[in-house]
Amino acid sequence: MHGQQAKPEEAFVTVDVPTAPPLRELLTRPSVAEVFVHAAAQIHRATADLWPDAPVCLEQHVPSVTSYVHRARVGDRTLYAKVSILGVSLVSLLRGACGNWSNVLQAQREYEARADGLLEREAAQLRLLAAMERPRVCALAGVERGVMFTEPVTGPSLGDLLLVHPGDTAELLALSLAELRPLHRTDAARRLGSAGAIGERSIAGTFLRKFNGLSGAVYVDRLGAERCDTEQRQEVVELLRRTVARLHRLRMALPPVPRTMLAYGDLKPEHVVFPDGPEGRPVLLDPGLLRAGPAVDVAKLLSRTVLFLAARQPGAATARQVVEGLGEFEEARALRLPRRARRVWLRELLTLWLMDTTNILTTYLSAPAALPLPGYGLALVERAGAVCALVEAVSADLATSADARSVWERALTHAVAVTP
Repeated sequence: MHGQQAKPEEAFVTVDVPTAPPLRELLTRPSVAEVFVHAAAQIHRATADLWPDAPVCLEQHVPSVTSYVHRARVGDRTLYAKVSILGVSLVSLLRGACGNWSNVLQAQREYEARADGLLEREAAQLRLLAAMERPRVCALAGVERGVMFTEPVTGPSLGDLLLVHPGDTAELLALSLAELRPLHRTDAARRLGSAGAIGERSIAGTFLRKFNGLSGAVYVDRLGAERCDTEQRQEVVELLRRTVARLHRLRMALPPVPRTMLAYGDLKPEHVVFPDGPEGRPVLLDPGLLRAGPAVDVAKLLSRTVLFLAARQPGAATARQVVEGLGEFEEARALRLPRRARRVWLRELLTLWLMDTTNILTTYLSAPAALPLPGYGLALVERAGAVCALVEAVSADLATSADARSVWERALTHAVAVTP
């Protein structure tokens, strides 16, 4: 596997190495150093504007594939500073999707002056949610110069609790989703206004943007070029070619997007924190409110929980308990629906689950080698073949079977198998 050091007796054995991107591409896309130095300087400028008398120390970079995040000490407070460049992911930016660094800097100056920038909308959503009884969210400390500052939330995450209390999975998920009841009401979207949604977090929209047309095919062919050895890369690309084509067809059968409801948009185990322990109400991080039904939130939480298990590999017994809890949680929600609606719900949930898993896994696989990945992401790159096999098998089953309940049960069996 990529990154392993050869033993002395293997020094003269020919091995496969990741394929480097073309030199022309390397010369025209922004470098990690350019982006990170700019982002750190922007944090200092923003803190000087917001808290001119407070000393500032950038303590620890938090690896991410979406935004530049740094834990900072501002006066006597610890804050998390997030920098978004042009509202695109760091991976897309560093692959050259927005041009060279000179073009990016010029566009970023104009972008920071806009009222509809990604972090401006996220800050507005935090203010909106803070004024509501539910959900509980992290506190906004300030936003300036394209930098958003939030207060830290201490306590175990949902992922931490699932590993310690796997038998309580259904209850922990129910507590997490209970925070979203006001958002899932049929009149919730009017709270947000016409321009406040973060549609970029849509699962189906992200999938279509990544895998549409010829550019999508080229994107799949280049996956893992800087992260995987040749054998692993060939396996992953072949599995994903089949899966993406199938998911495009399944996406066409999704029900219309509800326009009057809101989804939280970025619900995942590491974004749900229990400061008062597993018996208390959780606090949610990083909102991405968008107009969508509750299936989006359930699917993303399901997808990221299975990926969390694949990355952490807690052992078969723990994984089985957590996955059984996922099944119990879904069944409890399905029973609230009319009988005819349950099949539609399950097919939507399965399709969104598979698309979200494909979205995030391919983001990690396409990340330039110089971009620091979180440990979770590095582990998923190592397990990419197994994850792709899961998505390929379940999507094939879903495309050929009319019995959504049976597909769901087999999908949970596949999810357990991802954790050896």
